[in-house]
Amino acid sequence: MPTEEIQSATDAGKIWETALGELECSLNRPNFRTWYARTTGLGFEDGRFIIGVPNSFVAEYLEQNQRSLIAKTLIKLTGRDNLQLGFKVTAGGKTGAVRPAPGDTSARSEGCRFNPRYDFDAFIVGNANRLAHAAALSAAQKPGEGYNPLFIHGSSGLGKTHLLQAIGQTAERAGKTVRYVSGEQFTSEFVSAIRERRGDEFRERYRNVDLLLLDDVQFLAGKSQTEESFFHTFNELHNSGKQIVLSADSPPKAIAQLEDRLRSRFEWGLTAEISPPDEKMRLSILRSRAEQAGAELTPDVLDYMASEVIRNIRELEGNLNRVLAYSRLLRSAVTPDLARRALKNLAAEPVENKPETGPELLLDTVAACFEITPEDLLGRRRDKEIATARQVAMYVLKSQNLWSLGEIGRLVGDRTAATVSHSCDKIGRELEFNPLLKRKLIDIENRLGGK
Repeated sequence: MPTEEIQSATDAGKIWETALGELECSLNRPNFRTWYARTTGLGFEDGRFIIGVPNSFVAEYLEQNQRSLIAKTLIKLTGRDNLQLGFKVTAGGKTGAVRPAPGDTSARSEGCRFNPRYDFDAFIVGNANRLAHAAALSAAQKPGEGYNPLFIHGSSGLGKTHLLQAIGQTAERAGKTVRYVSGEQFTSEFVSAIRERRGDEFRERYRNVDLLLLDDVQFLAGKSQTEESFFHTFNELHNSGKQIVLSADSPPKAIAQLEDRLRSRFEWGLTAEISPPDEKMRLSILRSRAEQAGAELTPDVLDYMASEVIRNIRELEGNLNRVLAYSRLLRSAVTPDLARRALKNLAAEPVENKPETGPELLLDTVAACFEITPEDLLGRRRDKEIATARQVAMYVLKSQNLWSLGEIGRLVGDRTAATVSHSCDKIGRELEFNPLLKRKLIDIENRLGGK
């Protein structure tokens, strides 16, 4: 993409959102969340694409360890082979939460800096998040009176941070004192307070609020002193009728190394899951985001993009940004064919000279791992084991990014594209908490890798 087309922060931000969707597919979740969660695209300076980072530590890590991957991703998106990168420390990072400097009492006030885009009006509600949205709205409008604590969990990029910030902004407008913080920031501030002997000030900051919003609470697990501090903070706020809202990538019972006394308290109120969006919800999100971007997309384009199985909303929005950028570059209207061409390179590039794995081999391998026959796999029997194997087969075929949902349906015994979509979504959700299924997938991958 020519430099003049991405001079503005808006264009750079959209490009970086698209890049994040691709980078998330290339990295494991903890690594992505740690190094990329609060980054943003700032614009161009002296011919370099500038990436905003929350602190110099992140800048140094990305510069030394991720530069090649980032450059490759941005070159693919922009078409600029000589693209250069730069990193700049910004005040708030992507989330808008600001880490206060020692001695800065104004920055430690209870008011938070939120991303104005993360409000309830911009949150698309569907079957995947209806309970979480309703509970969040209740907590924002009547803090401490209903679900307390409210514990929202789900995979990365599904809207947990959006809901927490929407709660905070709604409560602040009603005159409530709010503190929004990530688990990482809470830990960092606690360690600094202990080192600088500001324990009383730290306790006052977190206990003298109407609402405490803690994002990625799983970050506290295994840090005994931090858990101890939060345990007492939780008790103080809860006993005072103050609202507590927590988010994590898994339910309390599934957070490893979390103290049992914290786990039990997290389950006192309401636990609400956010699941990956189904096709209907993906369509609503795409339509809303396209309207916000001022783009008019035809129903067939939206249907095509929504039919693709997407793991999270960030990836979905990245796909939309990529299609719109591709359209601007070619000065062409967005059609299903153009969208298909724009998105065809999003899949992980195959290893050079590695032969493609045919569908028959994939299906035979899945059948062998589940100890059933290929005929059973493609047939109409609905035994639990066979049905699960069939859904896994669809998931594995989809992960190859070689066939459409309709083609996968025909390969697996003439199933519909809707059945394939549902099956892939179901397996994707179960992999988050089912270690047996995860081992089965690893076994399939290992067998395929040896053939």
